Amino acid sequence: MDAGLKRELEEKVYAGERLTRADGEALYASDDLAWLGRLAHHRRTEKNGDRVMFNVNRHLNLTNVCTASCAYCSFQRKPGEKAAYTMRVEQAVEKALEMKDEQLTELHIVNGLHPTLPWKYYPRVLRALKEALPDVSLKCFTATEVQWFEKISGLPADEILDELIDAGLASLTGGGAEIFDWEIRQQIVDHACHWEDWSRIHRLAHQKGLRTPATMLYGHIEEPRHRVDHVMRLRELQDETGGFVVFIPLRYQHDFHDSADGIVRNRIQAKTTMASPAESLKTFAVSRLMLDNFDHVKCFWVMHGLSVAQLSLNFGVDDLDGSVVEYKITHDADSYGTPDTMHREDLLTLIQDAGFQPVERNTRYEVVREFDAPMSLADRRREPQQVWA
Repeated sequence: MDAGLKRELEEKVYAGERLTRADGEALYASDDLAWLGRLAHHRRTEKNGDRVMFNVNRHLNLTNVCTASCAYCSFQRKPGEKAAYTMRVEQAVEKALEMKDEQLTELHIVNGLHPTLPWKYYPRVLRALKEALPDVSLKCFTATEVQWFEKISGLPADEILDELIDAGLASLTGGGAEIFDWEIRQQIVDHACHWEDWSRIHRLAHQKGLRTPATMLYGHIEEPRHRVDHVMRLRELQDETGGFVVFIPLRYQHDFHDSADGIVRNRIQAKTTMASPAESLKTFAVSRLMLDNFDHVKCFWVMHGLSVAQLSLNFGVDDLDGSVVEYKITHDADSYGTPDTMHREDLLTLIQDAGFQPVERNTRYEVVREFDAPMSLADRRREPQQVWA
């Protein structure tokens, strides 16, 4: 990047001007990671100060049986396959109750597109979970799942969302977004939910008062221009609805080993690697700079590792997700040692050791509890510090 363009971009950021598509592509073309981090950190600090949000949550996957065979996915199983499973309603409640003593505030539920489960199973599960854990927010289902519910029920998404909300739904999840650009999407996605339906369903959710996350799966076969296109679409939809609470770049997980049954389901494995830590930090930074109408950018630590998660807090990120407990979608694909669970105290340590103030939030990004700011650098040097693998 020539010095003139670099100066122009910096001036636009510090003046609070909206960046263009061409600006986003220019930022990705820069190799000056420290400069990108400084700009993104300026933007995140303007919005959120030195606060880093997290929540105490549990991820549940009710079934991994799926009609789709997306090229990147190691989670899905076909009916009758080894390791295919579907939870009974009672099993889902039992799993959720395992974290009751940790003051759980959110359940995050996504699933395969099961070919034979009836539509009514899903609101029934939500009602049972809400009865068992009335104070826990239910963040459930991707737009892809909602479109699948349309297909198996014959109902429009408008009615489906009404019934799910009546059963206790507090938010959709942000999944199913992957990469919106058709040039890439047609090579990696094997279901019928694309940008038109994904945006339609989130728009409907926002009209009904739900606040939802948005995601992007990066680091596979896409190019930076496809990432820029992705966030531009989200920015335009956010201008329209104002209903997104957070943007979450999700790092594509390359299969390092065969799954339990010896089948490698990731069909793009041979031509992909994984985004490096530097590429991940660049993606966080550019996303923060482009998405001026999103209040929060999250690093889902399970997909990035704890060290990158800490570093990301200086590259535009102000949210680290939560305790998670179990995230089969990632752990069915990776083997690089990310833990299943981070308890509240672990998250506090992770955030404070990075020099930020932890703030516990709920699903709607309302503050549940604020914690002490980190020790001064001088005080921290007096005590041995945790080194995260």
